Amino acid sequence: MANQLDSELMIPNEEIGNTLDESVFATLLRDLKRIGTKLKQVLIFRGDKDNLRDWDLWGPLFLCLLLSVILSHGAPENQSSLVFALIFFIIWIGSGIVTINALLLGGNISFFQTVCVLGYCIFPLNIASIISLIFNNIVVKFIFAGIGFIWSIISSISFISPFIPTNKKVLAIYPVFLFFLSLSSIILTL
Repeated sequence: MANQLDSELMIPNEEIGNTLDESVFATLLRDLKRIGTKLKQVLIFRGDKDNLRDWDLWGPLFLCLLLSVILSHGAPENQSSLVFALIFFIIWIGSGIVTINALLLGGNISFFQTVCVLGYCIFPLNIASIISLIFNNIVVKFIFAGIGFIWSIISSISFISPFIPTNKKVLAIYPVFLFFLSLSSIILTL
């Protein structure tokens, strides 16, 4: 229980002190730098794993909205709002279900930390969806959706698996696989 609270309440060294008197621009710049650092961690997936312990939901919200907008733009006109809502729903409810599953399996991780990690790990799928929208070819879609899928899986597993008991890792990782597979399959179909 103490480790879970530690991971939820971790405060980076740069933020110690009073930030109430800083300008809005300074706050936004600080948050954008943190989002950029976390995206870099997802792309290299071998960096400082403690960086993603300091969870936030701004980056995952932005990435979720970006993926929803891109895929709804590629959908037929009469289905674009449905696709937007579906992607938004899959990302937030799906990451919540994956997180609850990990917690029920005895994982020592906070709810928002896991949602944050899964939200940042959709970044490769964002890149794949942009490329698929530009090059509307099934072969290109298949290649880049596959690369994005594999990259997302590897990134999320490298951050989540240390918190799951060894004998239950497969049970915790399988829903992560299904989560990213569902998003990748939507990229392929649009």
